[in-house]
Amino acid sequence: MLRPWKLEIRVDHKSEKAIYLQIADAIIENIQSGRLKSGDVLPGSRSLADMIHVNRNTIVEALNVLLNEEWILSKERKGTFVADKLPDFSKPRSSSITSVDTEPEKRNFRIVFDDGYPDSKIAPVTELARGYRQIFNQNARWQMMGYTDEFGQTDFIEAIVRMLNHQRGMQVNSNSVCVTRGSQMAMYLTARCLCQKGDFVMVENPGYQPAWKAFEDAGASLLPVSVDKEGLVISDVISYLKKHKVRALYTTPHHQYPTTVTLSLKRRLELIRLSNEYGFTIIEDDYDNEFHFGYRPILPICSFPELRNYVYIGTMSKVVAPALRIGYLTSQDTELISKIGTLRKIIDVQGDGIMEQAVLQLINDGTIKRHIKRATSHYRAKRDFTVSLLNQYLKDKVTFSVPEGGLAFWIEPNRKVDWQKVSVKMAASGIKILTPDHFGHDPALNGIRLGYGSLPENDLREGIMHLARHVD
Repeated sequence: MLRPWKLEIRVDHKSEKAIYLQIADAIIENIQSGRLKSGDVLPGSRSLADMIHVNRNTIVEALNVLLNEEWILSKERKGTFVADKLPDFSKPRSSSITSVDTEPEKRNFRIVFDDGYPDSKIAPVTELARGYRQIFNQNARWQMMGYTDEFGQTDFIEAIVRMLNHQRGMQVNSNSVCVTRGSQMAMYLTARCLCQKGDFVMVENPGYQPAWKAFEDAGASLLPVSVDKEGLVISDVISYLKKHKVRALYTTPHHQYPTTVTLSLKRRLELIRLSNEYGFTIIEDDYDNEFHFGYRPILPICSFPELRNYVYIGTMSKVVAPALRIGYLTSQDTELISKIGTLRKIIDVQGDGIMEQAVLQLINDGTIKRHIKRATSHYRAKRDFTVSLLNQYLKDKVTFSVPEGGLAFWIEPNRKVDWQKVSVKMAASGIKILTPDHFGHDPALNGIRLGYGSLPENDLREGIMHLARHVD
């Protein structure tokens, strides 16, 4: 017998959060509290709209969010039900405690298909300069000219904590965060303090090679995990765990680098279970969380309260501009955070405190929030334009999925392509592409990543037209 609907959902029409998201989050909260259980039926959209006194379209939007985030599932001719596989919310997490943002290489190309850099032309440079001026006009500006904490400016860290807790569903505090000069530094510090010679680290393949190098430099051996349409393949993970004492897993689950796929909820939960069972640390690189074109970004793996061993890495470089070298990491492992702070102080006594204060002003006055909103609209339009170009010039030659976020496409030719030869031919026309060896060592890999965020429309069109000429 289907469970009757007895829940009350209230919406706040004055809240900044969209009503459909309030409804979606209220249903998630009832699932987390146990009032709704796996297999429970939800009322129809019309009935729910009447109960909450909102438009039916608003309910449809809320249900789409829940379907997208895999909290519910739809069964044809039967209705909508709470998903069969859900996290275990019975154990709260103690609150004790890259990213792909590398600088573009120097080159002599007219057009460069990078791996997903933001458009520096829309960066809030004027606002950032204003923030700098305001800092130097403060009466106590002399206090910022001395040394500060190796973990970063206290008030800037607190702003990151609020963002992670309120927007990404995490449970961290200011003692669990270290601000770094970009996410690659965060990756290096994590690798050096977590790994030692002889350790094994699982990495996505294809994946982000600068992170691989950080682990290898720390003495770790890499174990490549395959990636398919649902993200990293769990059977590969299990196979390695049975053979090796694995120290960590490095993953980009939100928009996997380079393929852009999102790790499914089922695999996230299985990964958490395996991490807790075998004791390996999940290193989550959430390198472009802000730029998501669906209903909202999928919450990080590290937001699940039952996960015990994790390091979460993020960056401000994508949000503001690549030249802005501010990243951060967080972990509930207080011993690891302490080691990271010690190593950070050896190689870099402190971060850029003045820059942190300038960015903090942009956060506090709402500039960052407004910029993300404008930038997301800008990139969504550019993504859609790129889709039209790929369909126009490469429709019968390649296969691709339209990414729900990020600043790049992953395309795979319908026939085997010698990308090295294509790259040489493209370079003769002043156009650069990244060949498959940029993303892994698998000779069978035959896809490429096309970054579109930093290119103007004319360059996108010309570059894709040239690419079409050389792909059979």
